Amino acid sequence: MSRGGRIKDRDEAERRCLVTGEVQPKAGLIRFVLGPDGMVVPDLAEKLPGRGFWLASDRPVIDRASAKGLFSRAAKAQARAPEGFTDLIEAGLARRVVDLISLARKSGAAVAGFEKVKDWLGRDRVKVLLQASDGSERGKGKLWTPEGARWFGCLTASELGLAFGRDHVIHSALSQGGLADKVIRDAGRLNGLRGQSAIRAGKEQDADER
Repeated sequence: MSRGGRIKDRDEAERRCLVTGEVQPKAGLIRFVLGPDGMVVPDLAEKLPGRGFWLASDRPVIDRASAKGLFSRAAKAQARAPEGFTDLIEAGLARRVVDLISLARKSGAAVAGFEKVKDWLGRDRVKVLLQASDGSERGKGKLWTPEGARWFGCLTASELGLAFGRDHVIHSALSQGGLADKVIRDAGRLNGLRGQSAIRAGKEQDADER
């Protein structure tokens, strides 16, 4: 059983965080590799060759790894992180989430707008509910997270808008599928860096809020 009380899948891959020493599912960690020039490279897609180093997707953890020279210690070689390392990782994760939502939209697996999202919720089509971090809390509270679905508020309205070709979007949703699973993974990591809660599953709003 995980620290959060969730029963872990036996096949769920785990890695040890270089800073905390804790072993946890890969979904909550970010992989890094050492480039040929000695620079530390975030492997957000987990496809780069070489020995990987894993860190919890948490801003203080990544900052500490860079400041304390932990990459060099683990690699047993000189390793340097670029200036503004954690900010670069955050920006990269945000781009990945936006691109994934855009792919889902093009395949008909994502919608935007209060009424369309509400319609999907009423028809039990929502696997992921995304709402802009800078949107009205009162407006966002009128929608709910279905049981077994995931809620994320890690993107701004302009970032969500990019995924749908609009200036801004407050409410969006993804249906079940591989792209939704990838959004859950990367949005969860982005939440860690932006200091926001990744899950609002199973919580229904009061009747007067709906």
